[in-house]
Amino acid sequence: MGKSNSYQFLGHLTALFVVMIWGETFVSSKVLLNAGLMPADIFFYRFLLAYALIWFVSYKRLWCRNYTDELTCFALGILGGSLYFLTENMALVYDLASNVAILVSSCPLITAFLLSIFYKNERLNRKQIFGSVFAFLGMVMVVLNGQLILHVNPQGAVLAISAALSWAFYSLLMKRVMHKYSSWFITRKVFFYGLLTILPYYYFVSPLNTDGAILSRPEVYGNLIYLGAVASMFCYMMWNWTLSKLGAVKATNYIYLQSLFTMLFAWIILHERITWMAIAGAVILILGMIRAERK
Repeated sequence: MGKSNSYQFLGHLTALFVVMIWGETFVSSKVLLNAGLMPADIFFYRFLLAYALIWFVSYKRLWCRNYTDELTCFALGILGGSLYFLTENMALVYDLASNVAILVSSCPLITAFLLSIFYKNERLNRKQIFGSVFAFLGMVMVVLNGQLILHVNPQGAVLAISAALSWAFYSLLMKRVMHKYSSWFITRKVFFYGLLTILPYYYFVSPLNTDGAILSRPEVYGNLIYLGAVASMFCYMMWNWTLSKLGAVKATNYIYLQSLFTMLFAWIILHERITWMAIAGAVILILGMIRAERK
């Protein structure tokens, strides 16, 4: 196995690990929401912790080599940070979690479409398109988990699709800097600008929850440490590295598996049910993923 193939194989394993962690974050976030934190509070504390921790391994370079790259990182902080989390979490206010999950998980299809427009070498062939659509349908079956009727709220749908577009453009824009700087440096920039651009929300919409009685509870600070150190710092860094090794299309296709891991963790931790429809959807999802990843 050559060096390039080794990196490809490691990239697939890394993408699988990252989406597994991100699939569990819905469960951790649910615990924090039940404890009294708002979605924007969870985002701020997990990104603040991640930003503080990443300085221990990324401290030599402060700025990008030029203003263009710095503006690109600023945009990445919005697209992969503040805007993505706000639109996704606000969608949950207006619509059911299953509806939001389906619409947000359309991200791989949107990413493939955008890349086919801007980058000819990233275009999918027919078999890959078929595999992506097949995986998407399987993901829908997993998310529905036995619910055959889907009622979509227009406001929630617009916000959820906005979240999917935000992450798709994040993957697209990452191609401009991922080969110029280290994954640690880019990830630190994403955290910084994500935190910076969320601040107006606390001034104009809702203030940050700083209630010590809530934050000092073990289940609260424990989940925040997990979300900040593991799901944010390490996973964002690994995801950005994966994008550079697999390309945006192959890497983003793994997001389909996120709903599968969410279902499994919800079953293990929250004792939520799993139906035969979800199991069948999981099989279809995996088969579609295998087809979509083949060139």
